[in-house]
Amino acid sequence: MSLDPTELIGNVTEIKSLTDYQKGSVVSRMVVNKKAGTVTAFAFEAGEGLSEHSAPFDALVIGIEGEAEIPIGGVSHTVREGDILIMPANVPHAVHPVTRFKMMLVLIHE
Repeated sequence: MSLDPTELIGNVTEIKSLTDYQKGSVVSRMVVNKKAGTVTAFAFEAGEGLSEHSAPFDALVIGIEGEAEIPIGGVSHTVREGDILIMPANVPHAVHPVTRFKMMLVLIHE
């Protein structure tokens, strides 16, 4: 992963290559970090995930690879490659990968 975020500007980049899996870890890579919002790529090893939390902004999840269960306010949603899911602001959610899972998370701070 040799490109830093400034090197991504104006270059075509394969979305799956933005993050690599790391045994026993969740890997994240900030792609865009602006006052208006952020875009972050995540790679989850199977069995790793994010515990329940909430955020003050709506969040868009884009499934890149694999499969995860994402509960939002107690209702579970399955997200796979090519799927999108909007998580509303201030509603508890978590990420529980079923397999290795890559996703893009878009937060709009407004």
